[in-house]
Amino acid sequence: MSRNRLIGAACAIALGLTALSATADVMVGGSPMLPQKNIVQNAINSKDHTTLVAAVKAAGLVETLQGPGPFTVFAPTNAAFAKLPVGTVDSLLKPQMKEKLVAVLTYHVLPGRLTVKDLWEASNKGGGKAKFKTVEGEELTVEFKAQTLTIRDSKGHASKVTIQNVLQSNGVIHVIDNVLMPS
Repeated sequence: MSRNRLIGAACAIALGLTALSATADVMVGGSPMLPQKNIVQNAINSKDHTTLVAAVKAAGLVETLQGPGPFTVFAPTNAAFAKLPVGTVDSLLKPQMKEKLVAVLTYHVLPGRLTVKDLWEASNKGGGKAKFKTVEGEELTVEFKAQTLTIRDSKGHASKVTIQNVLQSNGVIHVIDNVLMPS
């Protein structure tokens, strides 16, 4: 094995980048996330994602996120939404703000099922960073530093992945600690 491959393998092991098996249940918001369920079916059971679920419903994205996908979702917690300026969430949930809400939510979705291993490999090829086009149309930047996966929005604001590789029947969820905003 070449030195570079050996270093890459060691880094992957150190970062815990092995994909979870289809039988492994990850706990999110006090509930098991079952890999045979879809993104919406699991998200509604997480006590940490009630704001996200309400937003998905208000945006009319439930049917889409229950579809076959596959999707990669960076899922902000209730605490992440609470960090937004006062009134932002209430404003986004108003019917007249649906277009903006859809943009914010779809900015958290990548087409395809990208595990942390996939994101790490892409960033490794890009010198530590990789850009991904979101369903909304703009790019997010993924980077690894000190064993932490960070997602940066178009404005450079960072969000850390706190729970990774929550496998779903139609994709994968990575729980994040800040809401990402398109430009």
